[in-house]
Amino acid sequence: MPTITDILERKGGQVTTVEPTTLVIDAATMMNDAKIGAVVVVQAGKVVGMFTERDVLRRVVAERVDPATVTVADVMTKKIVSCNPDTRIEVAQTTFMEKRIRHLPVIDSQGQLRGLVSIGDLNAYELSGHQVRVQALEEYLYGGAA
Repeated sequence: MPTITDILERKGGQVTTVEPTTLVIDAATMMNDAKIGAVVVVQAGKVVGMFTERDVLRRVVAERVDPATVTVADVMTKKIVSCNPDTRIEVAQTTFMEKRIRHLPVIDSQGQLRGLVSIGDLNAYELSGHQVRVQALEEYLYGGAA
């Protein structure tokens, strides 16, 4: 059974993090520059929250909060849903659907952040598996490379 480790091996374990004291404008700029939809909020080496595009829309823009004066701690999602490296991909998919989230921090048994997977990462992983199966079927049907 494929696990989150399989995805991290392909994508890498690098995660963009910020501290709770980071200004929202700085975190949003960082996300835009990196072309990512979320950062993990870390304090003293522990995950304390997530700051996502959805947080910007709901808790900053919709509330007319000045992003240059408010910190990530004030608007981040504090209730963290995470997984571990051994989580099966099917379980992660179910978590995304049931919790209506798009990002899962990957935290090991020692509480250390090991990566971040998005629903897009899972979709890309699944698609690559389908492509391999299609290629194998084409080779079987037509003999050799198609």
